[in-house]
Amino acid sequence: MGRRSFVKGAFSPAHGLGLAAFLLSGGLLFFRTETAALPLAMFVLSCLLAPFFPGVGFFLPVISRGRAAGKAAALTFDDGPDPEVIFPLLTLLQRYETPATFFVVGKMVEGNPALLREILSRGHSIGNHSYHHDPFLMLRSRARLTEEITRTQRLLADFGIRARAFRPPVGITNPRLPGVLRGQRLDCVTFSCRAGDFGNRRIGGLAKTVLRRVHPGAIILLHDVSPPGAGTVQAWLQEVEAIILGLGSRGYRIIPLSVLIGRPVMERIPAESSLFTKPP
Repeated sequence: MGRRSFVKGAFSPAHGLGLAAFLLSGGLLFFRTETAALPLAMFVLSCLLAPFFPGVGFFLPVISRGRAAGKAAALTFDDGPDPEVIFPLLTLLQRYETPATFFVVGKMVEGNPALLREILSRGHSIGNHSYHHDPFLMLRSRARLTEEITRTQRLLADFGIRARAFRPPVGITNPRLPGVLRGQRLDCVTFSCRAGDFGNRRIGGLAKTVLRRVHPGAIILLHDVSPPGAGTVQAWLQEVEAIILGLGSRGYRIIPLSVLIGRPVMERIPAESSLFTKPP
């Protein structure tokens, strides 16, 4: 999906498929009783599988790619900010005048406030990536999901910003997420181009894979976390540089995510007038 946003009480594909499965099962009861449960079983299977496809807005509208004119793409970084990575990365981005969006983990921000200030001072955007980055977050309760998102929003408010985009950990969604995001005025923004780097655990051939998969309107997923092993930060930076140069040689413009998707990723707010109540 491209540019879609939340509408209160929106009718999702999950609603439509569930209703169709129920009606079809009801009809089959009168004609072929032995197959009546099949549509419902297929619906349940769809509910289990669809969340693992980040570009599929099964339970809620998902922005996974942009619609900017021509060959344009956006760089996004997840899971940081990591102090071992962020400063050389920002220097690299500045050298090539490349904008990026950082989907930050609240716990990382809380432990490294200077890093977020540096990202903002360089003109980049910030999105919400939950507080703990629990890969099983979508299996938790609605209360836990709400706390993970709002806690990070409260932290960002201290820096005078409000995220307008949320990227779920691992790109997985669930039926509880739409209501939580509506309450925080957040869009669900995933990605359409990734290298399968497993959070920078595998960086070999990173640029080659991204450049092979890139397409007009691509939201490129990378990770601003330190790869394991000695000397790998520099190797990772070389891969990021190769992505930037490779996109340029292929005629791509790297533009801000907000421009690519036509929606705000974050907004500035007075830090002293935060709408969030600080936790005790």
